[in-house]
Amino acid sequence: MIVTDSLAELPATGPRGSVVSVGVFDGVHIGHREILRRNVARARELDARPTVVTFRDHPKQLLLGRAPRTLTSLEHRLELFRRAGIEHALVLGFDERLRAMPAAEFAEEVLVRGLGARRLVLGFDSKFGNSRSGTPEELRRLGYEVEVVEQVIVRGRAASSTAIREAVELGDLEAAREMLGRPFTVYGEVIHGDGLGARLGFPTANLDPHHELLPPNGVYACWATRPEQGTGTALQAVVNIGVRPTLGGALPSQPRVEAHLLDFKGDLYGEVLELEFVLPLRAERRFGGLDELCAQIELDVGAARGILLR
Repeated sequence: MIVTDSLAELPATGPRGSVVSVGVFDGVHIGHREILRRNVARARELDARPTVVTFRDHPKQLLLGRAPRTLTSLEHRLELFRRAGIEHALVLGFDERLRAMPAAEFAEEVLVRGLGARRLVLGFDSKFGNSRSGTPEELRRLGYEVEVVEQVIVRGRAASSTAIREAVELGDLEAAREMLGRPFTVYGEVIHGDGLGARLGFPTANLDPHHELLPPNGVYACWATRPEQGTGTALQAVVNIGVRPTLGGALPSQPRVEAHLLDFKGDLYGEVLELEFVLPLRAERRFGGLDELCAQIELDVGAARGILLR
């Protein structure tokens, strides 16, 4: 997949042109996935390039002075776009110029001249341009071919990034899974920790989750994959999210994400891991000492194996 960071660096589209979808796509949930599926399908019909325009930072940061915690970092979103069959992603910084740009100008400058848009595939609530006037109806009035993807209802509620954030924060992984159309995952780079897990006999990959939203502190049965290695084999994992209260000392400002990969030996530093959350095992708690903690981790490993091998 081609990733372009500015309008000045756009690759030539040639006679194929593009089918374009626009949005933040935080979470790349079941509704977003339908937009991407339709985009790819129409692009194949037209022999065009399936393309997404997304934003480096959430527009609400500029519009409201604050933005929601993201379900998916930019890197994660781009990986999910690639898996969906998108061939080109244009990543724009949402700045004052873009905020002030009228929808007709955005459509002409970015979508048509920049990307060679032949058709737009948009969500039912898609709005862009100054005063968010770039609705599907307005774009059709301007003469563009627009296909609208209607909202997807799950459990009587529209699947949305907001609803998924609420489910994840409450630890309702099943509701999050239904609205995402896939298991909830956390994606990040493996960084150096303090090596305590290895000394205890349970080496962990410490993840920098790139500010993605995390489920509540606790221990989880997960599958771990290495996206940079291709599809590869998913590895069983016990993942701890929390502050490690048994170890004492100052509590970290952010919860740690530590993944013990079962039956794995190797160096993962600098690699990206994607953790697929299957079921919670227990809450994080303080133990009487390291021996008691190790005994509990043994139980966690056994429980995770039983869940993941069902």
